[in-house]
Amino acid sequence: MTRNFKLAVFTGVLLINIAAAGLLNWLSNKPTDVGNDAPDGKLSSLSFAPFRDGEDPLQKHKPSPQNIAEDLQLLADKTHSIRTYSSVDGMEVIPALARQYGLTLTQGAWLNYDEDVDPATLSDSKRKELLKAKQSNALEIAALIESANANPDVVKRVIVGNEVLLRGDMPSELLVKYIRQVKQAIKQPVSYADVWSFYLKHPEVAKEVDYITIHILPYWEDEPLEVNAAIDHIEKIYRQVYDQVNAMYPGKPILIGESGWPSHGRQRGWAIPGVVNEARFVRGLIQVADKNGFDLNIVEAFNQPWKSALEGVVGANWGLFSADRKPVFPLTGPVIENSGWHAVWMAASLLLLALAVYFYKSVNTITLKRMIFSIFVMQILSYLWVSQIVELWQTSFNSGEKFYALTVIIFSAVLLLLLLRRLLDVLSLRATKTWVSMALRYLFGLAVFLMIYKTSALAISGRYLSFPNFETSIAIAGIFALALAHWFIDSLRSLNDLDFNKLVGNTCIDRRLDKRIGIALMLLCLSLIAGETYAFVVSRDFSHDHPDFFKRLWLSLRYTLENCQLDLWLAALLTIAVPFWSSGRQPDLAVCEVK
Repeated sequence: MTRNFKLAVFTGVLLINIAAAGLLNWLSNKPTDVGNDAPDGKLSSLSFAPFRDGEDPLQKHKPSPQNIAEDLQLLADKTHSIRTYSSVDGMEVIPALARQYGLTLTQGAWLNYDEDVDPATLSDSKRKELLKAKQSNALEIAALIESANANPDVVKRVIVGNEVLLRGDMPSELLVKYIRQVKQAIKQPVSYADVWSFYLKHPEVAKEVDYITIHILPYWEDEPLEVNAAIDHIEKIYRQVYDQVNAMYPGKPILIGESGWPSHGRQRGWAIPGVVNEARFVRGLIQVADKNGFDLNIVEAFNQPWKSALEGVVGANWGLFSADRKPVFPLTGPVIENSGWHAVWMAASLLLLALAVYFYKSVNTITLKRMIFSIFVMQILSYLWVSQIVELWQTSFNSGEKFYALTVIIFSAVLLLLLLRRLLDVLSLRATKTWVSMALRYLFGLAVFLMIYKTSALAISGRYLSFPNFETSIAIAGIFALALAHWFIDSLRSLNDLDFNKLVGNTCIDRRLDKRIGIALMLLCLSLIAGETYAFVVSRDFSHDHPDFFKRLWLSLRYTLENCQLDLWLAALLTIAVPFWSSGRQPDLAVCEVK
């Protein structure tokens, strides 16, 4: 094969790979029909928290009035009304600004931990916390009353407290006192908001409020449902609450105070976050509400980065708009899952070209079949690395998370280059430099440590933790590619030949712990399955709906094993575990000394 012909083939294979990747991206991100458009493109009500990137109500980092005004101007074209959760710490300007942009308001007062206890029985630190919480609650209640009385044309109803019973922040008796205090001071209807099941467990609260405010969030419920089934679930739960409330308090109105779907984050059971799924749920929810005349507020207007500290990536991604105020999806027309796929594809293609030029001399020495394989591996690794950058950076919400993301990105870039160097050495039957092999071993060791740490956390308490598939994607794909390269040169005929030391070129290293690492990773797979299943089995509402233990266990196991993200992570663990497990045999040290 002449040099020019080989260069032409090399160039052609590169272009075919790039074109094929573009075609696959286009096919997987074609516009999707997600149901009927929202009526006049507007919603009845949206939850509104004006916090942007770097702002945090827990740390008292307040939004500016100018930013709040910009947000409300943007929302005026999307909704008729908004729901707020606090009346202090910068929220005081909202009623006047809502009037300016033609919006009405369901205003809330945020209640914290507060309990009728004797301060003398508490420690100094607990006494200070309790005093601070009581002062905060008193300020919230006073601000809510003042705002409702000053803005009756805008503040149409109020909500005293949000999920304080669910969080266990205060007893229902104290909550009722706050509700009565507000009712006596204003003319608007007064409510309290909580998960629907807690309202049914506390009829004393339902008795006090002027209207019932329930949260129905199928993604977070103990039995998470597929998105289409979740829409039917909303109607079912509303009817259930309506029947029980109407039997006790005929004619008392019900507001669905929160319902929505996340656009990003970890999968729970059959509940899969995603842009298309969020759009499908919101549009379907609107249709169900219109058909049945439900009073509905959708959560939420904007993604909230600060919530990641409490609920992980998924908690920060429930908005119709991103944190930088760009639409996540339209309320009318088809929806694209990843509208930015063009940029990822172009960046990955440029990286592929750069790698191909850098490694061209090595690629030029191998056979045509191995050349095609090596370019394909470069394509996969390039796409994974660019996707990793996008994913990790978009899901980093504070300086610590961004530092971690940058560290992983740099680590993966070094690993990518060393993997390709080792891969081409294997395909060309050339010995790999010792420092390359040693560096690969240490980098894979760090990847294994990360996998063990992350999987242990997921197994113990993984409700708010995302599966770290992107963080370790280069390592997983790399070890798989090295195994295929050895298969290409006929040095891999069975699992017994799938030796980690052999894959990275360190056949003479005495690693007595390798087999134990492989076994540990395999056991972690079982631990993750057990931990995820256990979380379903012991959940309160799930246990109530499925009292038969064995039926509940079977359903829980199904929800676990049919979680695509979890399955992908289990596959990643096994991909690394098998080579470590196979490398437990010690090398012939006498032969190594001769070498």
